[in-house]
Amino acid sequence: MDPRSNPGILKLGIFGGAFDPPHKTHAALIELAVQQLQLDEIRVLPTGNAWHRSHQPEATVHRLAMAELAFCGLDKVVVDARETRRVGPTYTVDTLRELKTENPSAELFLIIGEDQARAFTTWHEWQVIANSAIICVAGRACLAGAGAIFSPPKSFETRFLTLSLPSSPISATEIRQRIARHENVAPLVGEGVARYIAAHHLYQTPSRTT
Repeated sequence: MDPRSNPGILKLGIFGGAFDPPHKTHAALIELAVQQLQLDEIRVLPTGNAWHRSHQPEATVHRLAMAELAFCGLDKVVVDARETRRVGPTYTVDTLRELKTENPSAELFLIIGEDQARAFTTWHEWQVIANSAIICVAGRACLAGAGAIFSPPKSFETRFLTLSLPSSPISATEIRQRIARHENVAPLVGEGVARYIAAHHLYQTPSRTT
């Protein structure tokens, strides 16, 4: 589906994640999505109680603050805290319903990674998600061979788009490990986020792998 097929309609991107911590690959994907999808706005949504995680990420207040530092200088980005305010598990389908209610004429574009896409049919109410938003899958060359090649679920092929993300070795897990080893991560997360991490003594213990 051509994201330019409905001129005049608000194109709203949705990009969720733990952002534990946010880093420059996240920022690159946001900028790429705005450009390739011709988005009018993109909501960045730090997760709250992520139902699929065995370990919960860093405290919400810190992840929100870091997301603001990392992304609010980017064009058309709004950091949206709604998922962190929910009681109980956080489901993407609930966020899409809320955003559609608030923006009834908008076309929604849900941006996910290739690893998330391969697990998409395990998501809560995934069929509703696919019917509510165009699913934009960001493939990274560095993940080649890391798992099965993603194919959209049958009968939903037209609801998926592919974003080509340049190869990047950056991962939040590696960044947390580097911080625990007292290494400089500013080139990976930006100076503002790096200063925030240092000031609040985040990720000082060995990294989780989630």
